[in-house]
Amino acid sequence: MNIVVDENIPSMTVEALRTSGHVVTDLRGTPEQGMDDAALWDKAQQEKALLVTTDKGFTEHRSEAHFGLLIVRLHQPNRHKIHARVMKAVSQYTGDEWTNLTIVMRDTVQSAFRWTEP
Repeated sequence: MNIVVDENIPSMTVEALRTSGHVVTDLRGTPEQGMDDAALWDKAQQEKALLVTTDKGFTEHRSEAHFGLLIVRLHQPNRHKIHARVMKAVSQYTGDEWTNLTIVMRDTVQSAFRWTEP
């Protein structure tokens, strides 16, 4: 599965996703590092990729067609907690199941929203 990670996703998560066979785009250390949210969203859509982030602002895209959106929203986040929630969510769905699916992972619960064409 193609995945684009926002810069707030731990490097350990990027490596674990790659080890699991996913193609992961991580912008840290590249000329694209620090791109704004709109450009990051566009990049994920161009790459037909699941976007993984901790930025709740991306929920505005849940009501449009996309290739998957995973938002981790924790009360007291740290890299280990973020990593655990990302890995749990990614293991729950296949690549095709992520299409138009928005998952918000919180400390103990997750919510799901699937966009359907009106």
